[in-house]
Amino acid sequence: MKKGTVEAAVGMFVVLGLLCVGYLTIKLGKMDWIGGNFYTVNARFQSVSGLKEGAEVVIAGVVVGKVDHIRLDRDRMEAVVEMRIQREVSLSDDVIASVKTAGLIGDKYIRMTPGGSEEIIPPGGMIIETESPIDIEELVGKYVFGGVTGPSGQD
Repeated sequence: MKKGTVEAAVGMFVVLGLLCVGYLTIKLGKMDWIGGNFYTVNARFQSVSGLKEGAEVVIAGVVVGKVDHIRLDRDRMEAVVEMRIQREVSLSDDVIASVKTAGLIGDKYIRMTPGGSEEIIPPGGMIIETESPIDIEELVGKYVFGGVTGPSGQD
């Protein structure tokens, strides 16, 4: 009898340990429980070079969501970015979504600049105003090969 009691206690300890590991994996991995407290919005960009799924969505320096999915609209040849935004954050229909870089060579993220409209983008709605990232390679190439002019219009 005593051996069975010890085995049962060890079994319960192992199960409890696995439940704790599972909970910590979900919490530390920032996963959401079935749906979570988010809604989705979409935005079209001419280019999203360097932006990856899972990138942060920021308003005034505060993370309010993440990039959920990036796909190509084959009809318009534009990138469509699907973002998950916290439910307590309402986006006006004149918000501007910009692809920005954290630091000089940092990761790309989406910065939202709020507008002044009273109209709110519904879940699944589309952000109209967008800004694609600046292509540093293109700017350097123009400067090196003489495509950039000085303030007086001269090289």
